Amino acid sequence: METQLFSTYGQICATNFEWSWCPRASSDRRTDLRIELGHLGPFANRRAFDYELHAQRPAPGDDRPYVVRIERARDGHVRVAYADGAEFVIDAAASEIFGVSTSELTLEDLIVYLQGPILGLTLRLRGVTCLHASAASDNGRAFAIIGGAGMGKSTAAAAVAQLGVEVLTDDVLALSDRGDTFDVQPGLPRVLLWPESVRALFGDSEALPRVVGTWDKRYLDLTRPGFQFAPRPAPLSANYVLGERLPAGSAPLLSDLSGASALMWLLANTYANDLLDARLRAGELEVLGRLVSRVPIRLLRAPDDRGALTEVCRTILADFRAGS
Repeated sequence: METQLFSTYGQICATNFEWSWCPRASSDRRTDLRIELGHLGPFANRRAFDYELHAQRPAPGDDRPYVVRIERARDGHVRVAYADGAEFVIDAAASEIFGVSTSELTLEDLIVYLQGPILGLTLRLRGVTCLHASAASDNGRAFAIIGGAGMGKSTAAAAVAQLGVEVLTDDVLALSDRGDTFDVQPGLPRVLLWPESVRALFGDSEALPRVVGTWDKRYLDLTRPGFQFAPRPAPLSANYVLGERLPAGSAPLLSDLSGASALMWLLANTYANDLLDARLRAGELEVLGRLVSRVPIRLLRAPDDRGALTEVCRTILADFRAGS
């Protein structure tokens, strides 16, 4: 297949595959990343002793030694191996990505890994600060919904989309550092949701299609009628950090965060923060220190009730618009 050009997270990507989830880029744009799936390119014949362990996320049970293993070679390139057989290599300049399946995983399975954790890690290696967050754009200004896995940021993004607001990104929020301001880059025009969230928002856990046939997670296509994807960057104007949930039936609570407290919340919710080296962590700390001083950060404690999510999102929108 001839080279295809796509745009996501502020990067122009040249690929050897059709990327149906990703917006196309015009042919006159400079390429930032080359992505090839189906082989490991010049890294295909590297041997195990060429690598040193950089980081590893252990599996929750005893059936697998790890969920993902990150290794570095002496020349600086990074190897990412998943326990299910997905394997990726990111070159030393973080300008090329190669991916292959060593099991029965399909191209679609590899793309799921690529457009989430692999691109997120690649952005971090390129020095791009990324928050573990979703974001939406309202009247040309962006607000972020920040939180760790399972906190509900993707579900909140889908609920905001139902309210007619443009969604910028889901799960990976890539920041363009302008010095005094920070732009949120558009991600992919999809929001990934677990079936229980689909049921809460759409009345039926089968209302949305699966991401891939072997995985129960679903996706909301933001290009379908009634929903909107924000195709252009927007200045980050407010952050809402998802805190500990309140009992069901409670009203949402918002409180201001500032200084060291706000910085600690952001540091805890940067993307792939357990995979960075000391140099990248230092750069991240400097960027987030400036962000804390320039962009409001509020702690949101929502009731532990998916049925109240739309009302929670109305509270976020009202607060954001009141701060305009």
